[in-house]
Amino acid sequence: MDLIREFCAENMTLVPAAIAAGAQRVELCDNLAVGGTTPSYGVIKAAVAFARENDAQVMAMMRPRGGGFVYSEAEASIMLDDIRCARGLGVSGVVLGCLRAGDDGRPSLDAELTKRLVDAAKGPGPNAPLLVTFHMAFDELDDASQLKDIELLASLGVERILTHGGPLAEPILDHIPHLRELVHRAGGRIIILPGGGITWQNAEQVASLLGVHEVHGTKVVRLAP
Repeated sequence: MDLIREFCAENMTLVPAAIAAGAQRVELCDNLAVGGTTPSYGVIKAAVAFARENDAQVMAMMRPRGGGFVYSEAEASIMLDDIRCARGLGVSGVVLGCLRAGDDGRPSLDAELTKRLVDAAKGPGPNAPLLVTFHMAFDELDDASQLKDIELLASLGVERILTHGGPLAEPILDHIPHLRELVHRAGGRIIILPGGGITWQNAEQVASLLGVHEVHGTKVVRLAP
């Protein structure tokens, strides 16, 4: 099976070059300096039009601001509206992640809000139901919670979990043992999508070590100079 390379793009600037270099899917964001936020209507529309002409998919980030992943009801409403908008524009999927602040200071998965967002992506609406990726908010959870929440996210209809497997400041190769544990727990019910520090040079190695067929990052394809 060919390796699927999901290119993380800030706006439209590098989308054509990334697809030309072999990216089969684009995670479309704004503001990568803060980890990515929701791109504009015009950016989504342009990216979808280009991707359709070049047999690629667009996954639009649904994140109303930078910072943490605990959202107010007002922010939840924004994300719901943005999902409906992106679906109307013809994206293949959306990327999201919602947490709750625990009394002990440790975050937990916000299953209720996640379900509302997934339902908006997959329920009645314009165009086909969307794919859903739960993004690196997942890496804020402790290891035991991650293993448990894989089951929960799969049951909610999430197709992928984007994860670095540990602190983003550390090389992804340092996190191979934990990523393998996540892949094993997923058991094919949900895709573990490794990202963060994956380049066109090490993508095949990471995929082989984990036994996965998809990788994610801003450098997963070699862009022309």
